[in-house]
Amino acid sequence: MQTESVTTPFGRRPMTLALVRRQQAAKLIESGKIADKWKVFRDASAAMEALGIQSNSLAVLDALLSFYPENELRGDAQLIVFPSNMQLSLRAHSMPGSTLRRHLAALVEAGLIVRRDSANGKRFSRKSAAGDVDQAFGFDLSPLLLRSEELAMLAQDVIAARAAHRRAKEKLTICRRDTRKLITAAMEEGADGDWKLIEDTYINLVGRLPRTPTTAELTDILDEMEMLKDEILNCLESRDNSVNHSTNDAQFERHIQNSETDSIIEFEPSSEKEQGAKLRVSETSREPLKSFPLSLVLKACPQVSDYAPGGTVSSWRELMSAAVVIRSMLGVSASAYQDACEVIGPENAAVVMGCILERANMINSAGAYLRDLTRRAERAEFSIGPMVMAALKANNQTYLKAG
Repeated sequence: MQTESVTTPFGRRPMTLALVRRQQAAKLIESGKIADKWKVFRDASAAMEALGIQSNSLAVLDALLSFYPENELRGDAQLIVFPSNMQLSLRAHSMPGSTLRRHLAALVEAGLIVRRDSANGKRFSRKSAAGDVDQAFGFDLSPLLLRSEELAMLAQDVIAARAAHRRAKEKLTICRRDTRKLITAAMEEGADGDWKLIEDTYINLVGRLPRTPTTAELTDILDEMEMLKDEILNCLESRDNSVNHSTNDAQFERHIQNSETDSIIEFEPSSEKEQGAKLRVSETSREPLKSFPLSLVLKACPQVSDYAPGGTVSSWRELMSAAVVIRSMLGVSASAYQDACEVIGPENAAVVMGCILERANMINSAGAYLRDLTRRAERAEFSIGPMVMAALKANNQTYLKAG
């Protein structure tokens, strides 16, 4: 492989330290290294956004590779091609000269090729007595061989990201369709519940989708849409199965309505005997309450972070630690909180404390309220989802008014 010293660009093209490093790096290629030039080209094509190049730049790179006679780039071979601008333009689909020069510069800037300019800027080669190319001036393709593994990894990352984006988009499309049709069916068949408010919640979620959403934005909306769908299903299923006719859809309606009112139902404190007694939970008659994404909980209950270690919540453990502080601050007894943890689980109990904190100014007795929710959960008459949705909706309304 040709290993001349660093050469500077011909004419008014500037020299940069980055160009120096790239030319020096070409000497680090092992003599036995081999890479399929078209495989490298496909990897560069897949990773073109990460490399900062356009499709026309790839067309020029394709043309340059066509001037290299072998299919494999080898570390011990001559990797400099020296086509004229006219030849290069023809193989690049008759690209105009000014456009060709711009995309050659882009390939150099991206570190995919290196210029090896002669004294007068011409591209040519000199052959030895044996007929082999002894010296060449033109475009050095050695960076492609040097970075072949890096380009392959970039291509894999891009392909994986596209697949994740496609999966998230497909899942959201299906969940959105299911949720819309469930709401329509409930409204048309006269199911109990304030389905207009539930429909408004659905429309609000759909309206938050940007025209070209990122994968993270799709995932956030999907989490909330799945929660809304699950709660609708719970409402419709428990409507037929609940022995006490206290269904989840009524709970859904009640919690959403609570976010619209200026007050909340007050419950009389339990007697000392009731406060001291442990609740017995029948595992055979009650299914565990569903947990929701931590990010969604923090959106619904932003104040909870103020009581976490360091002022931020990044894990469920930190949320539960903050809930203990909130319990003490709101005057909830340790026994009431322990009962809630035993019935609905420590994570869900922490979520409930966060929701109570958001409405603390409207609740006269947080301890009595928590005990009532615990008793409802014991009878399978309470679901976390509507409470979180109500807090989320209330915070969104506050934000809109402030903005």
